[in-house]
Amino acid sequence: MSDNGAALNGSDTEESGANAELPAVLHVAGLALSRVESPPSLACWTGYFLNPAGTDPAATSLVIEPAAPPDEATLQLAQDVVSRFDVFVDHALEYCRTRLRERHFELTTEELSWLDLPQLPLGAPEVTVWADQTWAIRFTESRLRLADPHGILVTFNGTQPADVQGIDDEQ
Repeated sequence: MSDNGAALNGSDTEESGANAELPAVLHVAGLALSRVESPPSLACWTGYFLNPAGTDPAATSLVIEPAAPPDEATLQLAQDVVSRFDVFVDHALEYCRTRLRERHFELTTEELSWLDLPQLPLGAPEVTVWADQTWAIRFTESRLRLADPHGILVTFNGTQPADVQGIDDEQ
């Protein structure tokens, strides 16, 4: 394990194939991210936070393109994001509460009223960290039309939300 708490588990490497050097499991801030099937051009690891009974687990993914083991800077970013997951989700929700009021999002009067509720109509957050040091939270569940069909994505610049957008089939 490296000093930052993120580690490649050397005993969890794949045995054969073009990507034999890619670990099957990464351990980041106490969360095990398992290698998942992906196109040969990239490597993806995903892990899940346990949530209260009756709710879906929150996913965290690490994506490296071209396919390679993650470098230390990417592991450090993943460590920071995973260890402060709830804080970042709260930041993303408040960012959405403010930004989604902008006219260009074309929310209906009813949808705008939902932004005043204590609990925003955004749920099932998933985090993705990319090797280029960018990352985002996608809310996969929402009653907002903007979220149809794949959710709402909040991208971050460092530790601050930087943009929000609905995700459609073209993205």
